[in-house]
Amino acid sequence: MKTIIVSGGTFGLGQSITVELAQRGYHVVAFGLMQPQVSSTAQGADSLRAELAACRCSADILEADVADALAVERVVEHALLRHGAIHGLVNNAAIGPLGTVLETDEALFERILAVNLKGTYLASRAVLPHMIRAGGGAIVNIGSGAGYGKPNMAAYSASKAGILGLSMAMAYDHFHDHVRVNVAIPGGGGIVSGMSVGRMGGDTQAFVKKPAVGTVAGRPATGRDLARAVAFLLGDESEAITGTVIDVGCFAHQGGPIGLKPFREST
Repeated sequence: MKTIIVSGGTFGLGQSITVELAQRGYHVVAFGLMQPQVSSTAQGADSLRAELAACRCSADILEADVADALAVERVVEHALLRHGAIHGLVNNAAIGPLGTVLETDEALFERILAVNLKGTYLASRAVLPHMIRAGGGAIVNIGSGAGYGKPNMAAYSASKAGILGLSMAMAYDHFHDHVRVNVAIPGGGGIVSGMSVGRMGGDTQAFVKKPAVGTVAGRPATGRDLARAVAFLLGDESEAITGTVIDVGCFAHQGGPIGLKPFREST
């Protein structure tokens, strides 16, 4: 049975990934922070525990800050001691406050990059030596359409653009180590997550009612849609795939063109 670590795996999209992998028979080590983060409704792991129990499966649930190198190392040590090996890593942990460069103070900018980009680097750096020694592995980084640029998401866009670049570089660097590195992007609008609802002030109903392009399936994406794509990228079916991006939703509409400036009558 393979062991997968999921950062930010205790709530929202990460919870969907954790449960999907656990149902598929993986040993899952899910970690995250239990208190609410900026611009997110994510809190605790009670909903994850309840869903796992309902599905009659289990996962290791740890509290750790992905931006803290020592905390990440402790998660990796736990996985190795308990399960003996690490076969996969899902870098999902992220925060996504809105704002332009002028509206984002330095401390918040640094925290966004610390969690979203540095956290991916730290977790990858911690697991790669073990994967390489074992003869290979799989890393899936959760990206965003904002990585190509979106309005009012300056720092978040910068962090997710970094994820794309880091992922492709890692795919090149570890090609001959048989470690594949890919990106999965949730998109199309309407996907309910701690981050997306948090951006609407925590009002789930207001978020759900907001117009969204959705997906080719004729509905908004769900956490399970993303989780299935992640499971594919971790599984043997994708053993020859690296350095690619799977868009789960509707890529062309993740950013979209900026509309015309609203007309205002002069007074």
